[in-house]
Amino acid sequence: MKQLLLATRNAHKTEEVVALLEGCFKVADLSAFPDAPEVEETGVTFGENSTLKAVSISKVSRSLVLADDSGLEVDALQGSPGVYSARFAGPDADDPSNNRKLLAELTGIPMEQRTARFRCVMVVARSGVALGEFEGSVAGRILEEPRGTGGFGYDPLFVPEGHAESFAELGPGIKNGLSHRARAMKEVVDWLRLTD
Repeated sequence: MKQLLLATRNAHKTEEVVALLEGCFKVADLSAFPDAPEVEETGVTFGENSTLKAVSISKVSRSLVLADDSGLEVDALQGSPGVYSARFAGPDADDPSNNRKLLAELTGIPMEQRTARFRCVMVVARSGVALGEFEGSVAGRILEEPRGTGGFGYDPLFVPEGHAESFAELGPGIKNGLSHRARAMKEVVDWLRLTD
């Protein structure tokens, strides 16, 4: 079975990717490699950050490396929080503080103007060389208060187009079928099969 190393220590992200791959690959993440370098995300786009992580980690691993950067782009906030989604409320931010800040920034914005999208860019690299870049996105709206207990990040605030429930209410089966990460991963898997 082909091996794939995810350039992340985020257990939620790893679980989501493993579910999307449906047993096609043997997947590990950086929690299995405590000596792997911490890669600072200094890029100004999701693609730049994904490339930084994939290339850096692939220099210290023999595996094919997959890195992603993703986040929420809110139209009323001119695309913020964007690449700063994970640290929107500050360098030590957690999901609840990021969600509170987002809701505060959108105070007074009517529902029809709360359009947003989750965007994900994935990069595959080997031996210090980026081999491919893949993107996925899903459009929706931002709620006025969190709903649901599933998911992570901004999931309790985001309702994807065509649904009445937040990502946190839809459950992993539905979310993984239409999420930005699922759409980018489908592109990755199609590419990996062609390059096998």
